[in-house]
Amino acid sequence: MDWFRRTQQGLAPQTKKEVPDGLWTKCSQCGEIIFRKELEKNLSVCPKCKFHFFIPCQEYIEILLDNASFQETDADLGSLDPLKFRDTKRYSDRIQEAVKKTGQSEAIVIGKGAIEGIPVVLGLMDFRFFGGSVGSVVGEKVVRAINLSLQNQIPLIIVSSSGGMRMQEGVLSLMQMAKTSAKLAQLSRTGIPYISILTNPTTGGTSASFSMLGDIIIAEPQALIGFAGPRVIKQTIGQDLPEGFQRSEFLLEHGFLDMIVGRRDLRKSVHQLLTLLWHPER
Repeated sequence: MDWFRRTQQGLAPQTKKEVPDGLWTKCSQCGEIIFRKELEKNLSVCPKCKFHFFIPCQEYIEILLDNASFQETDADLGSLDPLKFRDTKRYSDRIQEAVKKTGQSEAIVIGKGAIEGIPVVLGLMDFRFFGGSVGSVVGEKVVRAINLSLQNQIPLIIVSSSGGMRMQEGVLSLMQMAKTSAKLAQLSRTGIPYISILTNPTTGGTSASFSMLGDIIIAEPQALIGFAGPRVIKQTIGQDLPEGFQRSEFLLEHGFLDMIVGRRDLRKSVHQLLTLLWHPER
């Protein structure tokens, strides 16, 4: 109607205002359209269905640790190309692209920090870097995080987000499963607690090694957790899978997890666990 009145009065019709891109996003779980700033205020959790959107590892540092307490170690440790692997691109080129995209040298960041004053070693995987895949450097950094925990006699926390082992490194990546598991066994013998936090997704060899070896295993709601994907399993066994198969709630019900904790309660829950599990004065 406004356009019609302006035309009758001999005025130029008003041009339609363009809505800037990126103001809104759609929840992949329930389809809700969400104002992006409101989503960020809610720690990237859908206000309708509580689906946890992906967030980079730096945001987990802010969620979990005391302000400005994180001190990163081994930040410059990066992958080489021992097999000179090439598919549609050279592996070395893919590494450079991932470094440029994320600003990180690898798919995991490790360091020391504190949660309500309790010192911890923290490892944070980032799915943006090669799908959080585990190669020789990721395995080495996990081991170095465990060594840091042993040297300082403080708890270890690893936040996992991974598609599994990195095929571009062949058997070298598969060896990281045994390497990290053996080192965690050493940590366990000392009585130092290890809390594993699983986010969406945690799959493949990562879930078959250090991610599922925590003294306490926590998962975010509705996270995909498993070894092979549901489609591959269905094709292999030729049967329909149960509803919610490989999601956090299904795994908790069947005894694979200890807790499901949303992001808003994650710091509080981890702190409570640390106060129960960790008594350095003893």
